[in-house]
Amino acid sequence: MAPTSAPLRTDVRPSPTAGSAPKPAPRIFGPRVPRPAPTGLWALIVAGGFAAGLAADAFGVPAPYLLSSLLVGAVLALCGVVRDRLPAPAHRASQALVGALMGSYLTPSALVSAAPVALPLTVVTAATIALSVAVAWFLARGGRISRPSAVLGMVPGGSAAIVTCADELKADVRLVAFTQYLRVGLVATTAPLAAHWLTSASSAAGGHPAAGGGAGTGLLPVVAGSDQLTGLFTLAVIAVVGSWAGRRLRVPTPLLIGPMLVALAATLSGAVPGFAPVGVLQNAVFVLVGLDVGVRFTRRTLVSVRRLLPPILVCMAVVCLGCAGLAWVFAGVTGTPIMDAYLATTPGGINAVLATAVSSHADVALVSTVQSLRLLAVILVTPVIARLLASRWSQP
Repeated sequence: MAPTSAPLRTDVRPSPTAGSAPKPAPRIFGPRVPRPAPTGLWALIVAGGFAAGLAADAFGVPAPYLLSSLLVGAVLALCGVVRDRLPAPAHRASQALVGALMGSYLTPSALVSAAPVALPLTVVTAATIALSVAVAWFLARGGRISRPSAVLGMVPGGSAAIVTCADELKADVRLVAFTQYLRVGLVATTAPLAAHWLTSASSAAGGHPAAGGGAGTGLLPVVAGSDQLTGLFTLAVIAVVGSWAGRRLRVPTPLLIGPMLVALAATLSGAVPGFAPVGVLQNAVFVLVGLDVGVRFTRRTLVSVRRLLPPILVCMAVVCLGCAGLAWVFAGVTGTPIMDAYLATTPGGINAVLATAVSSHADVALVSTVQSLRLLAVILVTPVIARLLASRWSQP
């Protein structure tokens, strides 16, 4: 009988031959990094913010370009259309132009008029910092926020500089950044409404008439001087030189304080033509400031701190009401209009507060001086206070 052939094994894989193609390596998927929005999209967003500002101005909304662009940025961020911050060139340009605008209001006459209230201003600044630290201490008692994180998140002024030093002080950088920019957003949203209400109340009581919300929508002029080309060139030089000097001198918020100091020197010299942004340029700057605040409130950020949001909001409300009380006392002691005192003592958001002061026709020199001095004081004393709280009352 002939032997039968062995059954064919199906579990043996054929060996690869020289002509067979090698198998592709397995793909490893890493975490997705959000791509920055293209320049064209940002141009449309800025144009949309400006259009929203025009519409808000037509309806009499206070500080229309700031408030409307802030809401546009927040809506786009929450809907996921924008996942990153304002482009760096636009952010730097807005900071430098706001600094130049601040410095242009610090004329010799304005500084002389603010000299008699220097002592009350110093007291109010110290009281604001002390109030913020006290509220931060109570916020940290719950145990879910470290004291350095609470202090750095609650102090008013210098958001970018405070966030920068958070890592050095062993604080939660993400929580500090969210708290700082949430405070700026709340101030930027409520300050125009409060200033409008205070102006209307003063007008009804026989004071000065309420000022319009916009700063003009015509294409010209774009700077305060009569020679537009010379004024624009001067503004560009002040912005560039001031930004460079602020970085070299290592001042807090160099892109803002540097141009402000250079613009202050140019204003005090009296030899420089008008360079302050006005009209459509000023409105465009306020649109960039509003968008820069609004696009920070993404869904991912809100979800990450949702459990801490209620106590943070309560503490912020206490700080804002306390600063309003300080403004009322300051106005009563010095005879300053309540709207000027309120904007000068509002806790932080110097860009937004300046935009509100300009749109409301307040005493911009007083507001700019007080806010700038408090910014410098906060940057100097906050790291020391945070270190003391961290060392003396260490968390388990």
